[in-house]
Amino acid sequence: MQTNIGINEADRKAVSDQLGKLLADEFVLYTKTRNAHWNIEGADFHTVHVFFESQYEQLEEVVDGVAERMRKIGHYAPATLTQFLQLTHLSEKLENSNNSQGYIKELLADHESIIKFLRGNIDPIASKYHDQGTSDYLTQLLEEHEEMAWMLRAHVTK
Repeated sequence: MQTNIGINEADRKAVSDQLGKLLADEFVLYTKTRNAHWNIEGADFHTVHVFFESQYEQLEEVVDGVAERMRKIGHYAPATLTQFLQLTHLSEKLENSNNSQGYIKELLADHESIIKFLRGNIDPIASKYHDQGTSDYLTQLLEEHEEMAWMLRAHVTK
């Protein structure tokens, strides 16, 4: 059945394309956070292991929410690793060692990249593509990533 929500198909497709990139970024960040949770080493292992678990659980909900937002506007979500790696702005490769500071700095940089992507899409999605619902959703997601980044940033030692 055709989607009839007051936004034309071209605009919904443009929004869906941006959401697909976001979904890929979120999935890569989720995977990298899982990796950090599984492979963390050091004297602060338990504390950081638990911290990463809370972060990947949040990201798991975010991934699902972005995919569902795409479906709400009438498009299918990319759902293969190949598609995610083609669409993501993030690097899949971790550049740091398996200690908490290495993982935290890497994940923080990824959250900040997603924050910038979200910030750059909120207004155009509302004004150019007439999708205030997705714009509002992205604003909420921006706030969630800002909080997660703040939590990571609070762990960074100078």
